[in-house]
Amino acid sequence: MFAGAVRVGTIDRVGIALSGLCVVHCLTSAIMLAVLASAGGILVDHRIHAIGLVLAIVLGMVALGRGIVEHGFMMPAAIGGLGLGVMAGALTLPHDSGEVVYTIVGVAILALGHDLNRRAVV
Repeated sequence: MFAGAVRVGTIDRVGIALSGLCVVHCLTSAIMLAVLASAGGILVDHRIHAIGLVLAIVLGMVALGRGIVEHGFMMPAAIGGLGLGVMAGALTLPHDSGEVVYTIVGVAILALGHDLNRRAVV
């Protein structure tokens, strides 16, 4: 179904790149919040995190779901789903260093799922 839509591994590479951008966003937000409280307040807006999570879920469903169809391995999707769950759980935490840590851990787990998915495609 997805085989002809996108070159093999491209969606996973985009997912990995977006995971990296998320880490940069989290670290930048934390630093800006500490240094420039007024400017940092815009970046830690809950809506930005919610929209980012929705994008991660959609991209994860497409890329990791395509992987299951193409190579039949559930492990990348399971690991990616765990990462998405950690990221979603981080949204329930107060805006402090704990949220940043949980989000970065979730993003790293999700990126691992995308990488495993990319490598599993033969």
